[in-house]
Amino acid sequence: MILTTLINGNRQARELGEGLYVIGRGDGCRIRLDAPEVSERHAILTIRDETAKLEDLRSANGTYVNGDAISDAVYLTPSTVVQIGPVMLRVSTSSSSEDTVHRPEPARETRPEEPPEPENSAVDPYYTEIKRQIQRELLRRLDLKRLTLSGVDKDGLETTARTKIREIIDEVMDRGRLPDRIDPDVLEQDVFNEAMRLGPLEDLLEDDTVSEIMVNGPEKIYVERNGKLELSAQQFTDEASVMAIIERIVAPLGRRIDESQPYVDARLQDGSRVNAIIPPLALSGPTITIRKFAKEALTTEDFIRFGTWNQAAANFMKLCVEMRKNIIVAGGTGSGKTTLLNLLSGFIPPRERIVTIEDAAELKLQQPHVVRLESRPANIEGKGAVTIRDLVRNALRMRPDRIIVGECRGGESLDMLQAMNTGHDGSLTTVHANSPRDVISRLETMVLMSGMELPSKAIRDQIASAVDIIIHEARLSDGSRKVMAISEVTGMEGPQIVMQDLFVFEQTGIDERGRILGKFRPTGLMPSFYDQLSASGIHIDPRMFQP
Repeated sequence: MILTTLINGNRQARELGEGLYVIGRGDGCRIRLDAPEVSERHAILTIRDETAKLEDLRSANGTYVNGDAISDAVYLTPSTVVQIGPVMLRVSTSSSSEDTVHRPEPARETRPEEPPEPENSAVDPYYTEIKRQIQRELLRRLDLKRLTLSGVDKDGLETTARTKIREIIDEVMDRGRLPDRIDPDVLEQDVFNEAMRLGPLEDLLEDDTVSEIMVNGPEKIYVERNGKLELSAQQFTDEASVMAIIERIVAPLGRRIDESQPYVDARLQDGSRVNAIIPPLALSGPTITIRKFAKEALTTEDFIRFGTWNQAAANFMKLCVEMRKNIIVAGGTGSGKTTLLNLLSGFIPPRERIVTIEDAAELKLQQPHVVRLESRPANIEGKGAVTIRDLVRNALRMRPDRIIVGECRGGESLDMLQAMNTGHDGSLTTVHANSPRDVISRLETMVLMSGMELPSKAIRDQIASAVDIIIHEARLSDGSRKVMAISEVTGMEGPQIVMQDLFVFEQTGIDERGRILGKFRPTGLMPSFYDQLSASGIHIDPRMFQP
């Protein structure tokens, strides 16, 4: 595409590739127009598949197309003239013979003629425009305020919405305005999903091959499959649709997102983790990151089949949980810490009382006696926040047999260590760290974040006394997730904490498909509590620890 600009008689032309271009006088704008009438972020130009779409970003002086101020996104043709402040712009294809910018023509319809059939309706501008118009008509006819006041529940509202959508689509078809290439049933479902559910995310959430969904603005939705990122064909209609989905996710949890609180952590009904961040912090538009959880909890056999660990390591960790060893699962972002923590929690005997503490409740425990606690952010006045640390302290008064903290990331680490040291053996938690040894330094740092000015020696004594086992998990370059080490904290020698690796993963190479080759093996070292196992009547084959 060629962008031609005319300002004060000076004409300039530049070539634009596919992508999003913010227009304004701010330093971060890809198309910078230095004029006082132009807002910092005035408009956004989207170029995709030889089509150009322009949308005003609530600018002070407005954006004009062919002489008319626009309030919604419009598609541009080579003859369309855009005016932003004193600047005239025109977007044309590289092969266009026109090379001058014309003055505005009389106001006319800016919706383009029906384009040829695209490969995928999700990126069809005409399809997107039809969806947008049906959604507007649906909101006009649905009268949500009246339905809410009359006590219509969620199922009733969805039934009414689907009926109205079908009526609108039938009217469009009766007028001959729906192209043959568009399936009315697919259109109905897409409009319904975006109006009442999670829009284009619905299909991705149902796709078991997708493990993570990343929405980078309305027109770029990336997914992770088999540990690799790829661009999805799905799109939102506009930024308002993305914002509506975010509100739909966080509202039932009593959380909020707005300019005063422009980011939020939440969860879906199936436990999938959600993070959302919006403008002005997110310059590319509302951004959503969803880490999906498997519909069915993974089992030990699944971990062995995936190559995450082997049978000997699984048997050993089951014994550690049953013997009430305090365990920390460590790893980087997306390494599978929460999934592994969920698996380990499944080894806890059903007769015990378990208290789970999380920012957004994700763990799925199957035991009958589970109390789930979730932190709460501050309200709009900045009051009423309940932190993980508050909940850990409160959990100590709830007569727990086990305390499971979804993740220690601050001062709650001190309270967790104290709980482990004062009779709450068998507790589990996760920590962001790059190795078992790094877990120790991370815990030291987080204990200092509690505000307690403790000497390093006292902190390390607490850690050495509290933590028994550290499991380090990582996501490797081929996208696979593997337990890299199972280490035991054996005590102190002088000022240093002593650790020993019991199982490690050794990489031996990479195959022709780029997959990591290696084996998970014991190191030959016996756990220091092996004699305790025998004294407890638990007999295990010592050969499981032999290389």
